[in-house]
Amino acid sequence: MRVQLSDGTYLWFDIEGLGLVPAGDSMQPRPTLVVMHGGPGGDHNGFKPAFSAMVDTCQVLYFDHRGHGRSGRSTPATWNLDRWADDVVELCASLGIDKPFVLGLSFGGFVAQRMAARHPGFATGYVLLSTAADKDRDAIFAMFARLGGAKAELAAREFWQAPTQEAMAAAVVDYVKVCGPLYTQSPGNHFLNRRTINNNDVLTHFNHHEGPGMNLLPELAAVQEPVLVAHGELDPVTPMVGAERIVSALPAHLVRFERFSASGHGVFRDEPDAFFDVLRSFVNEHWSR
Repeated sequence: MRVQLSDGTYLWFDIEGLGLVPAGDSMQPRPTLVVMHGGPGGDHNGFKPAFSAMVDTCQVLYFDHRGHGRSGRSTPATWNLDRWADDVVELCASLGIDKPFVLGLSFGGFVAQRMAARHPGFATGYVLLSTAADKDRDAIFAMFARLGGAKAELAAREFWQAPTQEAMAAAVVDYVKVCGPLYTQSPGNHFLNRRTINNNDVLTHFNHHEGPGMNLLPELAAVQEPVLVAHGELDPVTPMVGAERIVSALPAHLVRFERFSASGHGVFRDEPDAFFDVLRSFVNEHWSR
């Protein structure tokens, strides 16, 4: 399914679960959980089928950001956090979704943080999953070295320090091969998922324009909604120090911080039962029926 935005770009989306469920003589509303994928350059498919676990609690809205997956490519001039955040607000308005919970994984967490600051009152709550507010490359290199040795550290350095978009596009092949298996503690390399529709142009554009100077920490002090920060201790690409900085920057009374000792990047991949128990409790705590 697709929604056309005000600038003519369309977003592809999918919905799983019921928004209204029978309860005696009434229909009981359930919240909507909007899940925002990582990248830049990936798509939503990595959430499936794992997030089907949440349909006992909420309706799940999957979508691909502009420039990604099955959504319209638009132009590089619109590949930025402000536009990606505004798109979600417009998507939900088009679908009649009020006060959703918004979950951002990795790059999706960058968008979620910008949304929380740029659109106060939009969401019921936010989930910042395996993400950061700035790019601490030294911490990234140290974690890849810890998990994969000198070869992984070198591949990470050549990718993240690539001087041009073209050089980064060339380095991504070795990075995926060497560093990809280190993202999670579960066996496999999620970058090699053939279901993913990749757009490396978005990846290299963001990482050579908005990405290098990104610092979302100052705007987090203005966040008004509850926030769940969920992070793996063994995350190499958004190391734990980034989550700790986010927690310190948020209003203390709004934040819940959950650390997962056996998880890498994308906690639901490594400790699904524990993660979904936490997510379910966060939604149930803050949903007003």
